[in-house]
Amino acid sequence: MEQRHTDKELKRRIRTGELTREDVARRLAQLAFGKANDCVRLVLEEEPELKKLDLSLLSEVKRSDKGAVEVRLVDRLKALEQLALMAQDGGQDLESFLNALQGEGG
Repeated sequence: MEQRHTDKELKRRIRTGELTREDVARRLAQLAFGKANDCVRLVLEEEPELKKLDLSLLSEVKRSDKGAVEVRLVDRLKALEQLALMAQDGGQDLESFLNALQGEGG
């Protein structure tokens, strides 16, 4: 339940232009280190309770006509690379990104 509240708050801050460096770093860390248990549960359970699943790591699900299932997750290495860049450049690239999200010229 806490995750959904945090996601709603993050979306609100993006809409209102209040997104911070810490918000981006926190989200990248969640993607880089999050657990994929619920993504697996989605494809293995007969009738999973979708509202209770954290599918934030899920990128794509494919089911073939023969019943094979392919699950793709977000690229954790890219998330880690972005975290490392944020730490190295002092946030200059991030500031440009945040300004673009907020509609400010860069």
